[in-house]
Amino acid sequence: MGPSDYYNTAKFYLRQFSGLKTIPSVANRLVIMIDEDTSSLKDFEEIIRVDPTLVLRLLKLVNSAYFSLRTKIKDISEAVAYIGVDNLRNMIILDALKNLFRGTSESQGFSRNQLWLHCSVTSICCQMIAERVFVRKGEDDFLCGILHDIGLIVEDQVAPGKFKSFCQTYDPKTQNIIAHERGVIGTDHTTISYLLTREWGLSSDLSQGVKCHHRALDQVDPASHAGVLQIAEYLVSRLGYDAFPETVTGIISPPLMGHIRDNIMGYRAIMDDLPLEIQRAKEIYSLEEDGDGLL
Repeated sequence: MGPSDYYNTAKFYLRQFSGLKTIPSVANRLVIMIDEDTSSLKDFEEIIRVDPTLVLRLLKLVNSAYFSLRTKIKDISEAVAYIGVDNLRNMIILDALKNLFRGTSESQGFSRNQLWLHCSVTSICCQMIAERVFVRKGEDDFLCGILHDIGLIVEDQVAPGKFKSFCQTYDPKTQNIIAHERGVIGTDHTTISYLLTREWGLSSDLSQGVKCHHRALDQVDPASHAGVLQIAEYLVSRLGYDAFPETVTGIISPPLMGHIRDNIMGYRAIMDDLPLEIQRAKEIYSLEEDGDGLL
């Protein structure tokens, strides 16, 4: 099989997966509006007010202890102005994703809850790297981290038999995860994740980061989403936040290792501060623990 075959199989799985309504229509429209960056606060209000649950989540967030506002906000437009459209987009996508990670899998050794923990911590680490090392807003990097392994959930739901066989036969110490996925499932989770982010209208750089997180690249800008995501996965794996079938991350592009060595004190500080940032993310993105064991 060639690259086109892997893409066609991934597209076939996504067509089946779309029936699960991963992102509600209101949320999908908001994501597109945010990406286009031409809408007013009133435009956002008109869309948000159609979804009462989203209205409650938005007002709960803006009136939380994290923002510590003196006066309670009841206006949707004002709430969006306070939290920012990037945080709004991430909140919308996270609400949709959390339901996908709940429940059990038929594949022995694979845990959706553990995968959610891995993706959540990776996303938090991505945002820390973007903000502390590269001094930019990190909301897109957060989103890249939370979405990078969503293809595994697609495979588990759409092709449970093949995914179960993949999990049973995958040895992270001796096998390349992408090659083994393609051999058993006919595609791989990075291709599926990439296509899904493009379908949702997310930026091409973010999608490329998702697509390349298991590739050892000869040339990669550490500040790109691909660079930040690989560095984040490298760091969190050393803190024990891996998730089967990614028990061993193992992939980090050579240019990124040089970058880490040149900035080692900054990255050590990020690893030291990561637990505190996890608590902060629970507040702003509602990554709270619940009965299903999600973060």
